[in-house]
Amino acid sequence: MNTNEKYIQRCIDLAKNGLGTTYPNPMVGSVIVHNNTIIGEGWHKKAGEGHAEVNAVNSVKDKSLLSQSTIYVSLEPCSHFGKTPPCCDLIIASKIPNVIIGTVDPNNQVSGAGIKRLIEAGTHVTVGVLEAECNALNKRFFIFHRKKRPYIILKWAQTADGFIAPLERDEQKPVWITSGPARQLVHKWRSEEQAILVGTQTAIDDNPKLNVRDWTGNNPVRIVLDRKNRIPQNYNLFDNNVKTIIICESTSNQSTENCIFESIDFKKEITNQIIEILYQHQIQSVIIEGGRHTLQSFIDNKLWDEAFVFEGSINFKKGIRAPVLTNHSLFDHKKIGQDELKKYKNHD
Repeated sequence: MNTNEKYIQRCIDLAKNGLGTTYPNPMVGSVIVHNNTIIGEGWHKKAGEGHAEVNAVNSVKDKSLLSQSTIYVSLEPCSHFGKTPPCCDLIIASKIPNVIIGTVDPNNQVSGAGIKRLIEAGTHVTVGVLEAECNALNKRFFIFHRKKRPYIILKWAQTADGFIAPLERDEQKPVWITSGPARQLVHKWRSEEQAILVGTQTAIDDNPKLNVRDWTGNNPVRIVLDRKNRIPQNYNLFDNNVKTIIICESTSNQSTENCIFESIDFKKEITNQIIEILYQHQIQSVIIEGGRHTLQSFIDNKLWDEAFVFEGSINFKKGIRAPVLTNHSLFDHKKIGQDELKKYKNHD
């Protein structure tokens, strides 16, 4: 790893501190180097607050060194006014002569304009250092802007003999397949993604809260499919504690600030209609937790990016079969408590 790569890797590591808190903005890290020594660094923490470059510049104690330094940033500096001023203007005003950028911003509001402005101001700009790694860092942001849809993660737990639920349920709701450590990890994932989606039957059977009560972080936006408005109004999904979008056939129910009803045509293929609604709500990532019909519909329509599958040690012998992935590859496999966790990528 050469010098530029070393410092961009540091930018990536810093940026990861913002996972789950920067939406709708990307995760970005920045370091400022003078004579091979880092004199400032920062990352974007929350939308509306200072960007990575601003925090890095502000952390430099001796501002006179900026005119002899290089600023590294994992994503192209912004050139437009949003909730904060353009980072390009700050770099130019600080007279930083060299800018090293990991990758170009796919957002149409930026997408090369920041680089152009820096070059026009006489700044020496290098682009494309650890580009693949910087793209992977913001896979959600890139998918959202390039494919006009959220990054889609499928998640389910299955028994050792391949079932995700029993045919009949007794008083236990939900029926747990995995152990405590696996369930805590799921709550961590929820804090990192912008939304979570379940189908009607899962909502009725389990009365889920879909929050992060076993972890510290932001609760995701809750998305629930409820074609015929069958979910009881006293269920947890209607507690108004978290923004909830109910996708139904008829929007006769009155929407509130935290409970929004959206209609689609259930007689047609529904997955693309769901994705369009999520895109309209500026949702960049979603965990789809099922049940089987909902999960399989996204798989069959090739609308998924990763799948996280837990396998517990218990057997049901009969029940509802787990979804079946197609055209995929395993990229991670580990033990979580008593359970196996396998992560897959979609090749479509």
